[in-house]
Amino acid sequence: MTLIRDMCYPTPHELALAARALADEHPALARLRQIGASRAGEPLWLLSVGDGDASRAVLVVAGAHANEPVGGATALALARRLIREATGSGDAEAGGAAPRPDAGTTPTTPTAAGTTWHFLLCADPDGAALHRTPRPYSLLDYHRNFFRPPGPEQPEWAPSLLPPDRLPPETLALTRLIDELRPALQVSLHGTDLGGSWVQLTRDIPGLAEPFGKSAAELHIPVETSASDASGWPSPGAGIFVMPEPGTTDDGPFHPEDTRLSTWYHAHRHAGTTAIVEVPMWASDLVDDPAPHPDPRAALRVLAGRLTADAARVAALRESAGGGTDPGAAALLRAVDWTLALIPRITAEWTGAGAPAEATAAYIGSIDAFGRRLSLRAAAMLLRVLRAQGQPTAPAVDRLVTGWCEEFADRFQARWVPVATQVEHQSRVVLAAYDRLVAAGR
Repeated sequence: MTLIRDMCYPTPHELALAARALADEHPALARLRQIGASRAGEPLWLLSVGDGDASRAVLVVAGAHANEPVGGATALALARRLIREATGSGDAEAGGAAPRPDAGTTPTTPTAAGTTWHFLLCADPDGAALHRTPRPYSLLDYHRNFFRPPGPEQPEWAPSLLPPDRLPPETLALTRLIDELRPALQVSLHGTDLGGSWVQLTRDIPGLAEPFGKSAAELHIPVETSASDASGWPSPGAGIFVMPEPGTTDDGPFHPEDTRLSTWYHAHRHAGTTAIVEVPMWASDLVDDPAPHPDPRAALRVLAGRLTADAARVAALRESAGGGTDPGAAALLRAVDWTLALIPRITAEWTGAGAPAEATAAYIGSIDAFGRRLSLRAAAMLLRVLRAQGQPTAPAVDRLVTGWCEEFADRFQARWVPVATQVEHQSRVVLAAYDRLVAAGR
């Protein structure tokens, strides 16, 4: 795919055009249909590959978070890969996904094994239109046009934060699709700005850690062994985390949402399993360091103090933006306010009685990155509004964003992971999860 080779993330429109071309070229294998529309009326496209009468379904969801654009490229690469396997064309230039690592069993050809694969190309096209980073060259470039909606406006998270009668149309379309397809495996493709790769599972997929780790090692992507998103969750292997089951303890300090009410768990109604595959845009070995940290509680107190101070700086500058009458500005400001409101709860957890007395350097590194990105994201979105309004405070926020991006990259010795490599790793992990699930008889 040219867009991938050129290190460029495709837009939802470009993904739809490429998917339409695939469906037109392979009508017996590929079908494209609209399964709903966004709040702004943008189509939600589903590309299906395989036998329409297959007994097993896999659903791959891309673009659930607007600031994580790699998923659409991976979905398209996987679709091309499946078509090549089904037709025996072996066209290495057509797809992007490399051969998957040995999963410990004889890999099946997914489209010939009674399985149809379904790719939701972008779950949030409205958000994708506000986050514009087709070709980021640095963390600063990435944050210049940053947008990540508040939790209630994110398709996968909304059910954990809103009553059923207030769910956005993107969420309703996704849950209807899950009920229609009854997927044995749902995969949500996500990405992180800086760090490593990890996988979250709603149920354990035995043996997934081996091919996941092998792929990461081959592609020189660090494994995030203590991901802040999965703090306290069981880990059957390095970088693999199993979510709490419904009815158990809460999710911890990093989720104001309850993951068990998200669309990830909706697949459980049909005996399905969901995997969330994270891959970094910029890699850092600091999140892959297993050495014990000498004083985790002291480190967390320092990180909490810095985050509180950074958030206060953003909050003071936020007042100059007002309410924002333009729809785009209003969306950005809602996201700024949502992000700032999370921070007191998070810092309280970092400094409370539950703070770990023992932890790895990787854990503290992951927490450090998590805190930095919160204040940075809020400042970056605020800067967009202030610039558009011509506010005199914009230069001060610009300096803040620029400095924080440079500090973030320097502290973590960030190195760019080419888009093709991000896509290749996600593709391998998705296919390995499928192979392991089939091997387990699910």
